[in-house]
Amino acid sequence: MTQIKVGDTLPSVSLKYCPYDPALEHACGVPQNLDLSSFKGKKVVIFGVPGAFTPTCNNQHLPEFYQKYDEFTKKGVDQIICLATTDAFVMDAWGKWTKTGDKIILAADGNGDFVTATGLTQDLSKLGMGAVRSKRFALVADDLKVTYVGVETGPGVSVSGADAVLAHL
Repeated sequence: MTQIKVGDTLPSVSLKYCPYDPALEHACGVPQNLDLSSFKGKKVVIFGVPGAFTPTCNNQHLPEFYQKYDEFTKKGVDQIICLATTDAFVMDAWGKWTKTGDKIILAADGNGDFVTATGLTQDLSKLGMGAVRSKRFALVADDLKVTYVGVETGPGVSVSGADAVLAHL
């Protein structure tokens, strides 16, 4: 699969997530579908991480988007989604642990449907993390059309970080 690029349409896939519910401190409840086609007519930022709770993802990538949430909304972003190739229960636990609340949807791409359809997979089996994992990336889609894609080619966060995305809005 060729990697997604500016001008492409988001794939018609569903992710899984646990809707934010402050009453459910320690349990997810039932994961819900997050159909990407539901963002028709909206501006959405999707950023992918290789793994929840992993050092760079947990200490830099997710916090940057959370801390700059208001800047994103001022630039017309309707929703920010963080995805990883894991299950919705892990993403829910990560959201609770990082206290992202309802600002960022932490979504699971458990079968790798999104990252496979967009060419954003990487094999991290040598690290014991699985053969189909998300690359570290960020993209912006406006009315389902991709307007920005930043994919990291090395360690750390640069083109997929909150500042890089904000600069392209």
